[in-house]
Amino acid sequence: MIKKHVSGLPVAIAMLVLAGCASAPGESIYVPVGGQPSQAPEPPRTEQRTETAPVYRKSEQPTMVEPSEPVDRTPRSSGPSYRDSGEQMSPAALSLVREADALLAQGNVPAALGRLERAQRISPRSAAVYYKLSQAYVVNEQLGTAEQFALKGLSVSGSDARMQRAGWLLLADIRRARGNVAGADQAEERASAL
Repeated sequence: MIKKHVSGLPVAIAMLVLAGCASAPGESIYVPVGGQPSQAPEPPRTEQRTETAPVYRKSEQPTMVEPSEPVDRTPRSSGPSYRDSGEQMSPAALSLVREADALLAQGNVPAALGRLERAQRISPRSAAVYYKLSQAYVVNEQLGTAEQFALKGLSVSGSDARMQRAGWLLLADIRRARGNVAGADQAEERASAL
């Protein structure tokens, strides 16, 4: 008796699969209990406008109203974006650097770093601030970070030979402390060439 039911099961499954594939394209394969295929609901229609925005060629575009303030139309140079000389420290940044020096002398490195980071935000193009940050990280024994700040200071020092020389010597000291003797020698050669 079980054999009769089992042998009819594959045929019933095949009939169901074929019935699902027998629908025409675009028709729903769902057949409700009543036997009639249902139609898919129509999507809601939106109001269509017959107006379209005008399309202009670049040469035909209408002119815009000129701004009331004059626009600077001087051509920009295609040269490098760095400056010839480093930026001077603002009075506020200088005050913070002096506070940081006093805090370093007291051994309060975290507070000194906080002051120097504020000074860097005030004078972000001042090489002297980056060198001070570098020195503070050396005191804090974070030589990798100290080297990065020394390199940043060199990048914003421009053509100021005094600042570049100070940066290269600082970098040489940091690299030597990190065990990079060859890098320290290169930095010292750069400093002596100035």
